[in-house]
Order: sequence, then C-alpha cells, then structure tokens
Amino acid sequence: MLKKTDIEIKHDVNRELSWDTRTWNEKIVVEVTDGVVMLDGIVPSYAQKIAAQTAAHRVTGVMDVANNMLVKIQHLHSDAEIAHALRQALEWGALLPDKTITSTVSDGWVKLEGKVKSLTERADAEWAVENLTGVAGITNELEVEPSKTDAVTLRESIEAALERRADREAERLRIDVKDGEVSLYGRIHSWPERNAVVGSISHAPGVKKINDNLRIDPYF
Repeated sequence: MLKKTDIEIKHDVNRELSWDTRTWNEKIVVEVTDGVVMLDGIVPSYAQKIAAQTAAHRVTGVMDVANNMLVKIQHLHSDAEIAHALRQALEWGALLPDKTITSTVSDGWVKLEGKVKSLTERADAEWAVENLTGVAGITNELEVEPSKTDAVTLRESIEAALERRADREAERLRIDVKDGEVSLYGRIHSWPERNAVVGSISHAPGVKKINDNLRIDPYF
C-alpha cells in the first residue's frame, strides 16, 4: 500500500464526514499533520462530536485523532431532565446493571460512578448516555468489580479469544497482565482493527483496565 500524504488524508476525512449522515451538515475543520487528524469546530451534541471522531478513525492512513470540537447545545434541557432521561436509558438497557450505577449531571456534563462486571458494561453505559439530547460531555468513573481469576488464566483466556476472532497475530502483539490490568503492545493496521482487539479483551471477566500501547501503522 502506498503511503498517503497529509493532503490526501485530509481530503478523505472531509469526504467521510460529508458521507456520514450524522456529521455531513456540521461545520467541522480538519487539519492533518504526520497522519494525526485534528478536528475543530462547533457541533450541536456530544453524540455528533463522537460520531465525527469515529468517522475520522475509519479513514485509512489516519494514525490518531485529536478531537478539539466544542459542543454547543441547541435544544437546552435542565440537568434534572437529563438525569431523568439518563436513568431511563440505564433502566431500559437490557445488558446494563442500572442498580449499581449512579450519575451526577452539572451543566449538561454527566458523571457516571458505581460498579460494573466488565469493561464492556462500562463502555455500554457510556454509549447509552452519549446519545441523549442535552449531554455536553461524559466523565466515566465506573469501576470494574475485581475477579478471582489469576493473571496466567486471564492472559490465556484473552489470547484464546483473540485467536478465535482472528484479530491477533502472535508475532506482532504482546499482552501483559497484572492485577487485572491488561497492557497491549505491537503494531496494527487500522483503528477498526484496534477496536476489534480491545473489544475482544473488554468482554473478559476480571479485566479492570486496558493500557492501549498499540501503534497504528497501515503500511507495515
């Protein structure tokens, strides 16, 4: 694969933003330096800020994304209204432990606290909140409950899961496990591949945190 120039990456990111119906009508400024995309501008919701970031990551050649966009809510809701909608979203989430999750809303900014059983539940709770109207941002302080699984068993289960999904080549990824924290090292080709790897690990019981040291390199 030929290496893309920053100009080519910028062009492709702008096209991806225009193609995505969640971001096509927003005024988003894109700059690229050495494959790192910088997003600036104002969007009307936190969900669209994340959608633009996700769209940029989909473009081949993008190494990372710095999301500097500001959220300017057009349809204002009180913190009480947001908190009520948030609680309903958690209660209606079939796979969310809503009874162990508490929230605080201040000026549209949501803080999540409490206990969950896996990193997947932690991410799912944040996803349920980020799509609510009126949310300006999220601080996710949900903690994963500790597991009795030892480090060796946990690492073996993670490696088996990645191999089942064909997301891992042993010679280019290294996995270290200590006290429930998983550290990843190596090179991957794209952000979607990174998401596949991290997503597979997030399901494992006992994983409290993932230290993502993976390096995106589309050209190796």
